Amino acid sequence: MDQEQLFSLALGLVPPWLVDRVTFSAEGKRLDLHIDFPRGSRFPCPVCGRECPVHDTVESQWRHLDFFQHAAYLHARVPRVKCPEHGVHQVPVPWAREGSGFTLLFEALLMTLVQEMPVRAVAHLVREHDTRIWRVIDHYVTQGRKDVDMVGVRAVGLDETSNRRGHDFITLFVDLPAKRLLFATPGKDAHTVQAFAEDLQAHGGDPLAIEEVSMDLSPAFQKGVAEHLPNARITFDRFHLMKLVNEAVDQVRRLEALSQPDLKKTRWIWLKNPDHLKARQREQLDGLKDRNLKTALAYRMRLTFQEIFTVQNRHQGASLLKAWMELAKESELPPMVKVAYTIMNHWDGILRWFDSHITNGILEGFNSLLQSAKSRARGYRTPKNFINMAYLILGKLDFQLPT
Repeated sequence: MDQEQLFSLALGLVPPWLVDRVTFSAEGKRLDLHIDFPRGSRFPCPVCGRECPVHDTVESQWRHLDFFQHAAYLHARVPRVKCPEHGVHQVPVPWAREGSGFTLLFEALLMTLVQEMPVRAVAHLVREHDTRIWRVIDHYVTQGRKDVDMVGVRAVGLDETSNRRGHDFITLFVDLPAKRLLFATPGKDAHTVQAFAEDLQAHGGDPLAIEEVSMDLSPAFQKGVAEHLPNARITFDRFHLMKLVNEAVDQVRRLEALSQPDLKKTRWIWLKNPDHLKARQREQLDGLKDRNLKTALAYRMRLTFQEIFTVQNRHQGASLLKAWMELAKESELPPMVKVAYTIMNHWDGILRWFDSHITNGILEGFNSLLQSAKSRARGYRTPKNFINMAYLILGKLDFQLPT
């Protein structure tokens, strides 16, 4: 067996394709495999499959998996056939997809690596520009999303995350029971919900069939859900409510710290749960929480609010929330009073939690994963890249990669 036959077998070529020439450069660290077909070969028409003669050829090149430590490239005269019925069409080659400068196996390697490493690191590893790798990711994410089935989607969570600090917000829509990213789109307004509803329909789902939505208190999201998911009952996410209470506690602390220097640099002891504090922080908290401090009062209210969401009964939950709201108003602490009125103005959606028990906890986890990936990648330059990475990490897509 000569080397051309050996490489033909290694590449899995079938007649009429064959390797007819191999060149290797030790200095250039490069292997070039030249693929051809015998004169007189016929190829099926890409439209109808009819065997047709070759009309002409186009020279093409593809990057393949490395040969040991050397870059490997495939070269071929890609034929165009002339079909009596459909005219002239280029024949697809079995080792690469149309329009790509990489072989299918090389793309499979890239897609495996980018799920574990930043794209820039992958680009450095394979000695390619990261822009070319992002094109590969975009192709496979787009293809993978075409096969996503959203027929049974009934409960979704939505939240925004940022591509860059303070800029380029992306809204994520998650199937809460399946814990998978359904849709991601730029922006954080009502139009994002409209875009999701359209995408849901495109994948076999029905906006009218959405029964539950978990989200923050965003008026834009509320408007979007009311207009485009009209049958959905809104549950305002309890983690976002807890965030409002935490922010109120910290506002009280910062104002009081102007006259109570001991409160400076104590932010986290008031915002963390007691069992999450370090020994030094617990000692610091013990020395402050029983003093007649406004911050200590706000802290006790924070713990009480958190406990309310451990009950399962709607009636009991409503009674406890009303009592907490009265306590907040009586405290005369403006940040806590503001939270009380926020709860009153969003009463139905907040109370809904005691029936639905759905939260955006999975979205908070997703956001953490995305921000961690963004940090390791040092940003994604464009919202499109960030969205593709979100689908790659969280979408549970089947990319149907060759092995």
